[in-house]
Amino acid sequence: MKVIIIGGVAGGASAAARLRRLNEKCDITIFERTNYVSYATCGLPYYIGDIITDEKQLTVQTPTSLFNRFNINVKTSHEVIDIDATKKIVIVKDLINGKVFNESYDKLILSPGAKPIIPSFYKKSERVFTLRTIEDTKKVKSYINSNKVSNAVVIGGGYVGIEIAENLTNLGISVDLVEANNQVLSIFDTDMVSFVHSTLRNNGIKLHLNSHVELLEEINDQMVVKLNNEDLVSDIVIVAVGVTPDTILAEKIGLKQGVKGSIIVNEHMQTSIEDIYAVGDAVMVKNYVTEEDALVPLAGPANKQGRIAADNICGIASSYQGSLGTSILKVFDLNAASTGLNEKTLINKKMNYEKVILSPLAHAGYYPNAKILTLKVLYEKESLRLLGAQVIGYDGVDKRIDVIATAIKSNLKAVDLKDLELAYAPPFSQAKDPVNLAGFIIDNIENNLVKQFYYEDIEKLRQDPNAILLDTRTDFEYSRGHAEGFIHIPLDDLRKRINELDVKKRIYVMCQSGLRSYLATRILVQNGFDAYNFVGGYRLYSSLMSDK
Repeated sequence: MKVIIIGGVAGGASAAARLRRLNEKCDITIFERTNYVSYATCGLPYYIGDIITDEKQLTVQTPTSLFNRFNINVKTSHEVIDIDATKKIVIVKDLINGKVFNESYDKLILSPGAKPIIPSFYKKSERVFTLRTIEDTKKVKSYINSNKVSNAVVIGGGYVGIEIAENLTNLGISVDLVEANNQVLSIFDTDMVSFVHSTLRNNGIKLHLNSHVELLEEINDQMVVKLNNEDLVSDIVIVAVGVTPDTILAEKIGLKQGVKGSIIVNEHMQTSIEDIYAVGDAVMVKNYVTEEDALVPLAGPANKQGRIAADNICGIASSYQGSLGTSILKVFDLNAASTGLNEKTLINKKMNYEKVILSPLAHAGYYPNAKILTLKVLYEKESLRLLGAQVIGYDGVDKRIDVIATAIKSNLKAVDLKDLELAYAPPFSQAKDPVNLAGFIIDNIENNLVKQFYYEDIEKLRQDPNAILLDTRTDFEYSRGHAEGFIHIPLDDLRKRINELDVKKRIYVMCQSGLRSYLATRILVQNGFDAYNFVGGYRLYSSLMSDK
């Protein structure tokens, strides 16, 4: 059997290695149009920022290593320019010498990946860059090393934009980060991303939200970025407004296409043409939660899809179950992670959902350097099905998002989070892990032991004569900052001062993280009050107000 793979990196390289493990006699060839067949795309910004100093560390496999270990033929700088699916032939151009030749196949795997979106304002210049390949990265690195670069404009507040902004800042370069939306990282909700905004600003990055780029101009050896509301001047510009499936070949041979021109595949990674498979950033998958069509350009899914395609080619019935889009990002000393659906999506889909937000310590408070993390969990009201989660913090963020992603894939109910038996020792967690705590809160909600109110309710409640806003933090905490309109009774004084509150009015309670205010609501409810607990605590409120 002869298998040709078009494109390497995550999907293509993993498919090739799996094929060899399953079939020692299979003739495997990878055609890759760049100079690198298997490299760490996600590590590229960190090479620019000198976190990764050796370029070789970005290369996962080379043509030589793939041949020596797996007997895989790799042809870099070779571009497949056409496919004759009827004759099972690919037409290949050697980009070094310009020669064109044909190569036959029995099975074909497409792994073309995604390409940077080139917006209408893009201008070709030695000072304007995109960042997708090692070649792109080397251009940025070389320019910075050869020129006096003191400031940069990064256009786009997605993962790549944030990472390159951080790494440029770490090089001592002043960075303006431009985002057309009202927040960076659109996969996060506004409440959670407020912590990211604060971290970016605190590290010197100037955020320009709701800002649209109208024009790039090169004037006097500098770039002028004309926005809808101001002009920015910089030495270099990084355009990172997103990626789109690279599916020129797919369109050329008539493969069925889906969202943004992506390649439609079934659960076995088979395309609409027999004996042609497709994997990675170019394919359309199913969202695991909604079962709707989706694009998930991430390395993890691409690796799994490559393996699945290889399995099916070799007669193993392997299926891709869909994507949650689980991801994590480092933003200086802050970590931000997400899985499943966010609240914005649930609102747009008019789903009946509930949310909990809590801010516990990541590990035992008595163990040194215990830091707060903020966890948001979304679930469906009727079924209690977990829909998504976001975690922001400094330690243990990856652990918590992975646990919840696993819970979603295992079809656990939201209340089941309280029963998970998770590893505990003082340096790593609390005896009640934050994921367990989220489950306890959900259990309390579903058993009518607590009612909640949210940040978006506060302004209306301030105008409600039948509402009392109550802050139950300590005197010291309250004096350092509090929400307008909240009267103050510390939790430990509540029982003896409860007569100061009008039992005929609804009581809306806030504390720092949500725990003490929950305890206060239990006291109030059992004394005849109609009490509500504030989701996220003053920590979330102050972050949102600061961002606002």
